[in-house]
Formats: sequence, C-alpha cells, structure tokens
Amino acid sequence: MGVRSGNSVDAYVGARISLRRSALGLSQTALAGELGISFQQVQKYETGANRISASRLHRIAGVLGTSVGALFPPVDGRDEAPDTPDWLDRAQQLQASSEGRVLVTAFPRIEDVRLRRAVARVVAALARRG
Repeated sequence: MGVRSGNSVDAYVGARISLRRSALGLSQTALAGELGISFQQVQKYETGANRISASRLHRIAGVLGTSVGALFPPVDGRDEAPDTPDWLDRAQQLQASSEGRVLVTAFPRIEDVRLRRAVARVVAALARRG
C-alpha cells in the first residue's frame, strides 16, 4: 500500500466515522450534541473537508464505542482493517443518496434477525436485476 495523502486519510477517517455513526443509529445532530459541536462540523469531518484534532478524534471514538485505530486505514499492510477499500467505497456510495442513508439508518434497527436477512436477500435480488 502506498503513502496516502492527508486528504485521503481524512476522507477515510470521516467515512469510517459516518459508517459507525449510522450503524449505531445516531444522527449527525446526535453525535454533534455528544461532542458539543454543530452538526455541520460533523458533516465536514465525515466528508474529510475538515481535519479532526487528536483529542476530538479520541472523544468521537469514545462516543461511537470504538478505538481510534479502528477509524484509520492500515499502515504498510500492518494491522489490516477488516473492511476492504472496495467495501468502504460501496458504503460511501450508499450513503451518498438519500435512499441509501435511509437504508443505512433503518436496517440496523430491524430487531428480527430473520427479517433482516430477508430484507438483505430482497435488496441483493433487486440489485442483480438492475
């Protein structure tokens, strides 16, 4: 893996924050409230437009119930992250649309595991048809 520019790392970290926040069912406003900042600032962090200070990143990780390291890309192939860049790209594409954001927010809230699996099968079948 080559050297990453600051902007690509900022975007990666922001995307990981966005995915984790969405998986927990938190809105940008809710995360912002926990951090004592505006939701617009959370948006800027999640898109990589603004860099996040170390202390703020530590606080974000705490609120999201994860480690700071889990928000970063792997370095030189060590400590490989469980998510591949392709998966992260697809997740970012999903959140780029309002429909995708609805799915990302609502899906983890389906408590019945069988129903979640059924929804996933329906979405996969529809994607194959498209």
